[in-house]
Amino acid sequence: MIMAAGRLDLPAIVVTAGPMMSGRLSGKRLALVRDAFEAVGRYRAGLINDEELEQLEMNACPGEGSCQGMYTANTMACVTEATGMSLPYCGTAIAGMAEKRRIAYESGSRIVKLVQENITTRKILTAAAVRNGIRVDMALGGSTNTALHIPAIAYEAGVDIKLEVFDELSRKTPQIAKLEPAGDYMMEDLHWAGGIPAMMSRLAADVEDNPTVSGMTTTEIAVRGAVSNDDVIRPLDNPYGAQGGIAVLRGTLAPDGAVVKIAAVSQKMRKFRGKAICFDSEEAAMEAILADRIPDGSWAIVRYEGPKGGPGMREMLSPTSALTGMGKEESVGLLTDGRFSGGTRGPCIGHISPEAAEGGPIGLVQDGDEIEVDMEARRLDLLVAPEELERRKAQWKAPEPKIKTGWLARYAKQVRSAATGGVMSAD
Repeated sequence: MIMAAGRLDLPAIVVTAGPMMSGRLSGKRLALVRDAFEAVGRYRAGLINDEELEQLEMNACPGEGSCQGMYTANTMACVTEATGMSLPYCGTAIAGMAEKRRIAYESGSRIVKLVQENITTRKILTAAAVRNGIRVDMALGGSTNTALHIPAIAYEAGVDIKLEVFDELSRKTPQIAKLEPAGDYMMEDLHWAGGIPAMMSRLAADVEDNPTVSGMTTTEIAVRGAVSNDDVIRPLDNPYGAQGGIAVLRGTLAPDGAVVKIAAVSQKMRKFRGKAICFDSEEAAMEAILADRIPDGSWAIVRYEGPKGGPGMREMLSPTSALTGMGKEESVGLLTDGRFSGGTRGPCIGHISPEAAEGGPIGLVQDGDEIEVDMEARRLDLLVAPEELERRKAQWKAPEPKIKTGWLARYAKQVRSAATGGVMSAD
């Protein structure tokens, strides 16, 4: 919707539905990904029984709204507010509560004024607004999917934002919040700690002044923001991490870039070397994971799931959750030219570009090849001699498209790399 608003440059305001409340079971707070999706892996590993699995299923999602953690929907809701396209507190206000209803009502009043004053989307969604969104994203430790969504939104709004900007701002922006899946806090905690205005107040020295749909500027919102819990939203001199939540990696496996939610990766796995086990679809990888055929010390390679190969990029939550639920987040890594859920944690690296369907290096990997990541150094390398890779590339043939008719076939022919946000080519 924001892409369309930017493309058409009409007055627009976004009202996100809001996160759901946390679930409860035996006095413990529950979240959808950790306590439902990952429970499948724990069940397969024999860590919980049928009754426990059913209880988690029945109690993890108590009502309406998006997931309870800093997953993709909530990350983008927060980013939307930070860019100025939603009213203050809209991104975190809980679904179904009176505050969300009041915000929705006020949004209706504001859009009338935006139309009357001809304040169109591109007057709000500037380069400064996009950078503000990325800053807040990094400080929150948000979903890797923002590295697709934000560039795509920027492209439609006529703003040029390269993937490198994410890494540049991540290195400069400390992570001051740690929500599910990286930490134990949830969206309700972030909201009651002050929400996005409070986050912006912490980052005030770097927040760029820009108009917002509220009529206030971002600077005015940051000044009014107040933090009510210094552990949910930490001060800059006591962050959860010295750098932001997302890292952009490059190397011989990802010449055009790859992304990882470094905030949700343990120190042990930020530098990891292992042997590849290759799968040409998510389904094949999932079958092997559930059958426990991925030994410790391995990289599970899931390819031909990028923008062109998918076609599209399905959200790969099931494989990553199964690995984590089986207790393999510190012994097995996953690499893909596809993308992940914002709920993914552990050494899962996505958006590898160029993708396999375009003849990228990930399509040349063979079982047993060694791959090394050094997240702090921002490196991801396939440890195979250049001559051997050239030999494999000469023999490589593009697979038949999965979809040959209709809109998806046209999309696959025109879509650009994940490194650009997977936007459609104008050619």
